[in-house]
Amino acid sequence: MDWKTKLIHSDVEIPSGFRALVPPVHRGSTVVFDSAAAMTDDWRQDRVGYTYGLYGTPTAMELAARVGELEGARHTFLTPGGQAAIALIWLALTSAGDHALVPDHVYGPNRVFARRVMRRFGVAVDFYPPTIGAGIAEWIRDETKLVWCESPGSITMEVQDVPAIVAAAHERGARVALDNTYAAGVHFDAFAHGVDVSMQALTKYVGGHSDLLLGTVSLRDESLYEPIGRTHAGIGFNASPDDCSLALRGLQTLAVRLDALERSTLEVARWLAARPEVEAVLHPALPSCPGHEIWRRDFTGSTSVFSVVFDARYTGAQLEAFADALQLFELGYSWGGVTSLVVPVPGPPRDHASPRMRSLVRFNVGLESTADLIADLEQALGRLGE
Repeated sequence: MDWKTKLIHSDVEIPSGFRALVPPVHRGSTVVFDSAAAMTDDWRQDRVGYTYGLYGTPTAMELAARVGELEGARHTFLTPGGQAAIALIWLALTSAGDHALVPDHVYGPNRVFARRVMRRFGVAVDFYPPTIGAGIAEWIRDETKLVWCESPGSITMEVQDVPAIVAAAHERGARVALDNTYAAGVHFDAFAHGVDVSMQALTKYVGGHSDLLLGTVSLRDESLYEPIGRTHAGIGFNASPDDCSLALRGLQTLAVRLDALERSTLEVARWLAARPEVEAVLHPALPSCPGHEIWRRDFTGSTSVFSVVFDARYTGAQLEAFADALQLFELGYSWGGVTSLVVPVPGPPRDHASPRMRSLVRFNVGLESTADLIADLEQALGRLGE
């Protein structure tokens, strides 16, 4: 062969049998088949073998399988981000003329997607009070096909009675989807509590270092495999094998990071709860948080994100100045990484907001020294009234 052809078609052979502790990163779009008869374009790669890179390389398939194993899922699909996982569930499980219920404290982009996209596609959406529990039965219609849960809420932190909501929804034939990102898929057993489909943003705790975007959609049983899988393939939700590799690495340290984050976050939250500037600390592990008893019943641990309700005398501008004065807490969205974050929330856009949920400040505690974080909060609180 000409040397130009050898650049593409080489006869070089390398030794086989290499084994390492780190899973290999498989990049590729085109899958090569052994024969023309074997060629197929089928997204069901767990059943028919590899067919196209869009449906996942071995790196992506391993990550999906390992997340599914942790969650006790029948199947897990990867998406290029947490919001993509939310969109996949909406598009796979609802159609024009259907009705869906969403908790009022839901993650902001989910709320926006429901209002601006799903309603445009003919899906009716209502936002229900998150602590309604079994009372959600009164909100369910004959055309209700999907009920969302998010427990706890990612800003106001109410813990939902998921088993009660599941029972009411299933009695009327509706599916229940859960945003399980707060629990990292491990502190709350979604499928043991009857949830049909659980999603999480691996961007947060599994990734753990604020350097990737990934999401997962996990299924309790076989019944949703086809609708979720067909929609996933049709949209073209591909996950980067490089991001999957980082997430696989993150899984190895997830347990020790979650333990450290829980300890440090609780210490910071309790310190803030004792401050005169603070009206309430919204952390599900604290008895003052709405749904604390349900959290104790259903969860095996807490994580790194919580919110603070400051005394009513402070204005939104003062709370922004407080956030600006922090030196170790960076201003930024998301959570679950090694760096502490702060976000002033000037009033959640809710239909059923409690009067106490006015101007909040949300914190994510990272892996810095807890004493240093408290010292940083103390110096910023000292300037709050300026």
